[in-house]
Amino acid sequence: MRSIVAVALAALFAVTLAPVEALAQSGPGAYVNPRGPIPYSELSKRRAATRPTARPSEAPSAIPGSVLRGPDAQTVSASGARLGAAEPLPPAELEAYVDGLVKDAMAREHIAGVTVSIVQNGQVVLKKGYGFASLNPARRVNADTTLFRVGSISKTFTWIALMKEVDAGKIRIDGPINLYLPEQLQVRDQGFRAPVQVRHLMDHSAGFEDRALGHLFERDQARERPLAEYLRQERPRRVRGPGEISSYSNYGAGLAGEAVSYVTGKPFPRLIEDEILIPAGMNHTTFREPHAARRDLPLPMPERLTPLVSEGFRWTPGGYRSRPFEYISHIGPAGSASSTAGDMARYMQLLLNGGTLDNAVIYGPGVARAFQTDLRVNPRGINGWRHGFMEYGLPGELSGFGHPGATLSFMSNMVVVPQLGLGIFISTNTETGRALTDRFPGEVIQQFYASQRSFPRAGSAELRSRAKVFEGYYVGSRRAYRGLESFIGLITSGTRVTVTPEGRLVTTGVDGVHTWVPDGPLSRGVFIATEGPERLAFSVSDGKARSFQAAAGAQTSERTGFWRKPTTISTLAILAGLASAATIAGLFLRNRREFRQTSIQQQASLVQTSQAALWLTSIGLFSIWAMKTSDTANVIYGWPGATLIIASACAFVSALLSILAIIILPAVWRGGRRVDSWNQSRKAAYSWTAILYLIFSVTLGFWGALTPWHS
Repeated sequence: MRSIVAVALAALFAVTLAPVEALAQSGPGAYVNPRGPIPYSELSKRRAATRPTARPSEAPSAIPGSVLRGPDAQTVSASGARLGAAEPLPPAELEAYVDGLVKDAMAREHIAGVTVSIVQNGQVVLKKGYGFASLNPARRVNADTTLFRVGSISKTFTWIALMKEVDAGKIRIDGPINLYLPEQLQVRDQGFRAPVQVRHLMDHSAGFEDRALGHLFERDQARERPLAEYLRQERPRRVRGPGEISSYSNYGAGLAGEAVSYVTGKPFPRLIEDEILIPAGMNHTTFREPHAARRDLPLPMPERLTPLVSEGFRWTPGGYRSRPFEYISHIGPAGSASSTAGDMARYMQLLLNGGTLDNAVIYGPGVARAFQTDLRVNPRGINGWRHGFMEYGLPGELSGFGHPGATLSFMSNMVVVPQLGLGIFISTNTETGRALTDRFPGEVIQQFYASQRSFPRAGSAELRSRAKVFEGYYVGSRRAYRGLESFIGLITSGTRVTVTPEGRLVTTGVDGVHTWVPDGPLSRGVFIATEGPERLAFSVSDGKARSFQAAAGAQTSERTGFWRKPTTISTLAILAGLASAATIAGLFLRNRREFRQTSIQQQASLVQTSQAALWLTSIGLFSIWAMKTSDTANVIYGWPGATLIIASACAFVSALLSILAIIILPAVWRGGRRVDSWNQSRKAAYSWTAILYLIFSVTLGFWGALTPWHS
């Protein structure tokens, strides 16, 4: 959420803030980058500066598609890739390449510890830990014993447990989820007649808004709640009909976990242990968390594992700062798992082998086929949700499935590529690790299995001539839809789309600037990255693009109007701030003649001055709150906080006064005798501020910033 909150407040009050990392995420995917992993096109731009060089003693040069001469010559497949799909990775060269890639990123991006495992064709090709799991006392990362939080990768275990019950006939994938939930947790209609089905939870199309601030993570174990209680108390609004679009939902995954638990009669952590972890021999993986035993909560993490959990870190100018443990068992099915690279290697082998591992059948062929089958029909390159698993577009026109994951401090990614018999897992214990985990699978595949091609792709003259079809401002669906969090959500999910004179489409959002070109006929509305395999798909009707989906398929970005553009609210904020400062200054700068006024003008002056003081107070308090957002944890754990509530309350009161100011405006202009009334310039100034404050108030209300009671 670092960049998210910063942009939000800058847009509202035009204050310069230190960047804060994007929430739409953090979290077990709660704040996974709403557009999915960082596009490979962006990562390739960094390659020249960050590409490691394999140590000559261990491996030859590691440049995609390169052909060496002499004794170090490498074989290049007919496709131009260094290896064909049937050729396995060379272990020594792979280790040398990964060592360089990871260590370079750790130094450049300030990552304390990393754990990696890569499997292929039933064998562990690489399993390694880098850096530190704790600093005081110093403890190095061990790939077999150090547990990292894997965030939303936890959901994949939930989907396996759910699909096992579907395969057994105990749950119908097209049945209403309410059939499998206790009455107090059943999804309410909320104006939508169509029921939410089990499949809607797996493809994230149930229609829930997405809320996270103040409850997704807890640092105080005393605030932990049972899963059922959390789902009842933190029930989100339904904001669209089920099945309409995919919009990532941690709450939906929590409901799925509770449904499986309710049907089987087992607490969720015990269910996962019995059905997956123990049969798969994943002895260092758990959904339990280290806390004092409580009768209303699942049993805590086993004592043998507690000292093996890595600390989470944040990089500061003074060095690494450890963070307290991030409790999330209250919605454990969405993100409470902790695991080692060694155990995740076994898990990826299980996925690649159709649910069987060491002669243990964890799930059957029907479930395995489901994880190869999209639930949604999307354009090529757009994730169709393979029964809960994400579909990845990879270099070399390859595809895989898996899931990224994130907490406040831990960033992870898991990708399996059946065509190559390959599985790649990486996790970091520092909040700055997201770029590495996002790019790592693609870098490895690009290095060995993708041919080198000339980038960037050429622009399109047709796109240049039809730029207005696509250009505009789009707001993502994965956000809160009311309260102060809705204001943050509008900013975090916004993307500006433009077209360059060279005929390339440009998207600008909190995840950076990316460029795209048409992938096939422009009428299809599908675009491919200028320097990678990622795609965007626009929905076009009546000659205008209405929305688009990015490769991750985690949300739909919908075209919006003038009033939802950050530039609009930012401009209004600047004008309101200047008007408020001028109003206060006027109290001290007016001469005696300018103090002549009628009784109604006197009241109007009081209203105007009160508004100015309230606006300036609100801006000041928002700025004070913004200073604390450099650490994402302050926002998550402390949301909303007294400072933010008072700031919103001041803005709300000033907004109410705006109505009064407009009502008395005609009386202000009528005035009295010339010597007892405001002059024309002061009447005009009052009118200007009254209208400006009203417009600003309406806009803030539209954005959700005037609801201190709903935070």
